[in-house]
Amino acid sequence: MKKWTLFIILMVMAVVFAACGSKETGENSGEKEKKEPEKQAEEVTISHEYGNATIKKNPEKIVVFDFGVLDTLDELGIKVTGLPQATLPAYLEKYTGEEYTNVGSLKEPDFEAINEIKPDVIFISGRQADLYDQFAEIAPTVYMGVDTNSYMESFEKNMNTIGEIFGKEDQVKAELEDVEKQISDVNEKAGSMDKKALIVLANEGKVSAYGSKSRFGWIHDVLGFKEADENIEVSTHGQGISFEYILETNPDILFVIDRGAAVGDDEAPAKDAIENDLVKKTKAYEDGKIIYLDADYWYLSGGGLQSIKAMIKSVEEAF
Repeated sequence: MKKWTLFIILMVMAVVFAACGSKETGENSGEKEKKEPEKQAEEVTISHEYGNATIKKNPEKIVVFDFGVLDTLDELGIKVTGLPQATLPAYLEKYTGEEYTNVGSLKEPDFEAINEIKPDVIFISGRQADLYDQFAEIAPTVYMGVDTNSYMESFEKNMNTIGEIFGKEDQVKAELEDVEKQISDVNEKAGSMDKKALIVLANEGKVSAYGSKSRFGWIHDVLGFKEADENIEVSTHGQGISFEYILETNPDILFVIDRGAAVGDDEAPAKDAIENDLVKKTKAYEDGKIIYLDADYWYLSGGGLQSIKAMIKSVEEAF
């Protein structure tokens, strides 16, 4: 009888100790869980002309207001959520699809539509610069305009920024190496020519000239084409000129960007206005060196991985 009593006491004690141990383990486990911080998404802080933007790496909801950035994201296989679908370059036509949210136009953003997206990041450039604060109130906003005073440095910085945000550093590096080789080849050829070039923008029968450090001036500054006139005023909209000026300047090569072809508001092609009796007396016309640059790249996008390659290639027609 005593043996049975002792056995029962031992069994009860074993159950009690087991329960206490289990409770202690559970409490310690709970404390451990409380002490461990929640794992946060990795973030990156981007410095740009208008401030800093802290963005989570590999953002998913992306709004883009710069077509050069859009073509870069397209090249890198990164999906975007919203963009201005008006006046999209033809080579980016797929972004007119219903799977993308239309967020207004380049100059008139639809802030209500942008708010509804709740974007993780917004990319803008020069055309939206004045509205930066309104964008930044909605989501982290990165200014991606290209600085014409240091075109390639600015372009490469923008591309590397995108690579950093989306973890595409190696792919961007390889792309930039291809661009550098393309530039080097053109620069060498342009430098060996004893020819001078003039860049003009045609718009509804009027023309503006662009020189070094201007919007299209990297034809001179980066690609190495000599200037037909070294005194052109640096301006976003170019220096207004006459056709008499083109004849007086008498360039060996005339690069023409047709704004009307880009925005679709000019029924007559620039060629009709440019190739008049005065311009036909220039060396550029006589030598067949009036080069019409693709306005989709040169006027609407530019500064993207796809567009910069196409722009360099189009300039090669001068050779």
